[in-house]
Amino acid sequence: MMFSKWVFASAIFGCVSTLAAAAAASPVTEGRTPVLLELFTSEGCSSCPSADRLLEVFDRTQPVNGADLIVLSEHVDYWNGLGWKDPFSSQEFTERQNDYARRLRVDSVYTPQLVIDGRSQLVGSDGVGAKAAIEKSIRRQKAPVLLSDVKREGNRITLHVEAGQTGAEVFVAIAENQMSSRVVRGENGGRTLNHVAVVRTLTSIGTVAKGGGFSKALDLPVQAGFGANGLRVVVFVRDRASGEVVGVTQQKI
Repeated sequence: MMFSKWVFASAIFGCVSTLAAAAAASPVTEGRTPVLLELFTSEGCSSCPSADRLLEVFDRTQPVNGADLIVLSEHVDYWNGLGWKDPFSSQEFTERQNDYARRLRVDSVYTPQLVIDGRSQLVGSDGVGAKAAIEKSIRRQKAPVLLSDVKREGNRITLHVEAGQTGAEVFVAIAENQMSSRVVRGENGGRTLNHVAVVRTLTSIGTVAKGGGFSKALDLPVQAGFGANGLRVVVFVRDRASGEVVGVTQQKI
């Protein structure tokens, strides 16, 4: 497997500051279009912490007018043999990133990579490019996705999902709101890294039937110890042919 490392220095921090300032000047309004941002990242990658911080800025400040930014951090495992095993990494996310590479015609996977609504991709620390892609994405109509009756009881989460996009697959992600890790080896050795919306489970729960809608009650397991800083449930609907995310919503618990 091939992967690339991208290094952006002062420009990254300028993007973060600019986006935060824009958020302060432009308050969030109702009637926004939901946009899914998936960051493929790794604690073994020295270029990733800047992208992790930018994703947190997007999540916290919601700096793009007209967009409801729903974020997920998906930690890949192909850096694990280079001195540090990322405790949040999974082969599942590596496979998911490879699927995006095929669909989006990317020569090789790399970190940090940001995928916007399954339609476009760019270096995860590129705040200006991400904002432009988000502004383009909100001009596309999204299918309604309804998430209700979300409750956690012990190591179970119950919820109800409704969606109405024919020919689409429905996914549920359970992510931890905030996570922190002290890295002792590898490219980020000696650093404490912070992450937002760290995906712990990602489950396909069915397909919207042709000519009909989708309605399903779910009872999902949660590993003991997950969610000390809260969890978020993200439901998204993906077109099976194109891989485009055609609807998404979330709820924090």
